[in-house]
Amino acid sequence: MLQIRIHGRGGQGVVTAAEMLSVAAFAQGHHAQAFPSFGSERTGAPVVAFCRVDEREIRLREPIVEPDVLIVQDPTLLHQVDVFQGLKPDGYVLINSRRSFSELGLDDLARRFRRDRLVSVPASELAMRHVGRPLPNAALLGGFAALSRLITLESVVHAIEHRFEGKVASTNVAAATEAFDYVQRGAPQRAKEAMHV
Repeated sequence: MLQIRIHGRGGQGVVTAAEMLSVAAFAQGHHAQAFPSFGSERTGAPVVAFCRVDEREIRLREPIVEPDVLIVQDPTLLHQVDVFQGLKPDGYVLINSRRSFSELGLDDLARRFRRDRLVSVPASELAMRHVGRPLPNAALLGGFAALSRLITLESVVHAIEHRFEGKVASTNVAAATEAFDYVQRGAPQRAKEAMHV
């Protein structure tokens, strides 16, 4: 079972990201579930959402404490909340930022985990360019598809078009596609860095 935890702030589409990720997995023939965990339900407050994907029916309903994947939609949470708690040693980490893990103060994380599975992508910037608002969720799903190869870009596009219509759908698809390409272009460099660790 693949377990994904998404961290962000209220108003950034964290819950929508988990829902779209489950739709993308379902479109590929998997069983999937998505659900949120709220603290104080206000814009800007920390929010966590979860997504599970499996080949069989999923009966678990509790929050994910040992994720295979972490998606961080707001980098200001990195040093405020222990977003990396429970991350499995071979886990994937995708952070919404143009800055490297070193520039984000995450050198220790980069040493303890597989560098080829640690990526930052400027999802809010891509969303601003395409959608006109800094909502990073769709772009991050495109980036996740490129990073992990666990879901396809086509299934992410399907999920976006399932959730949104018209221009909102097409602009989010454009942001997801550019994020996918951005992460793919960085893949050879990450592999090279991983070999020198």
